[in-house]
Amino acid sequence: MDRQSLIKKFDKQAKKYNKRRKYDQAYKFRQRIFQEAKGKVLEVAIGSGLNFPFYNRDIELTGLDFSQEMLKSAQHAAKDYPFKTTLIQKDVETVEFNENSFDTIISSASLCAYQEPVNVLNSFQKWCKPEGKILMMEHGVSTNKSLAWLQKSLDPLALKVVGCHQNRNISSIVKESKLKPIREERYLAGYLYLIWAKP
Repeated sequence: MDRQSLIKKFDKQAKKYNKRRKYDQAYKFRQRIFQEAKGKVLEVAIGSGLNFPFYNRDIELTGLDFSQEMLKSAQHAAKDYPFKTTLIQKDVETVEFNENSFDTIISSASLCAYQEPVNVLNSFQKWCKPEGKILMMEHGVSTNKSLAWLQKSLDPLALKVVGCHQNRNISSIVKESKLKPIREERYLAGYLYLIWAKP
């Protein structure tokens, strides 16, 4: 799928995502991992700001997204939170930041949409300070064989309709990258991945 088509799909979904900020099925998992964010934080594919409720008040947040409509929602939501927020409309697969720019990098349900997810994680490794952390909550192929088969079967349709892959093995993608995995937890039949990593 070409990039402009993908951006249009996420533009159309912005209002739906906005409604999920106060409660979505992943709320408790977001709370479990993203409250660990500290210092200068980069959140890629920030969307409508679903992770805002879990951030400490003293962080300095940079939010990145290629969808203008998602960023409009995030800008509106940011007014309700005390931390400083800067939003940038760029594609994480092409954007450049200086090395060692961030204390924490957040990725939330976004590895499914990248054309080259390993390259994106390698960028995280470059952008994160050596003593920093990368926190990820991603969806991918399940540990349940029947569900995994269904995910693989429906993947072409899901990509066409919502713009993201359903059958990616997130653990393998992280291991292929330059990141150093620290901890991984799996939930919802292994479909949801929580991953703590270092650069």
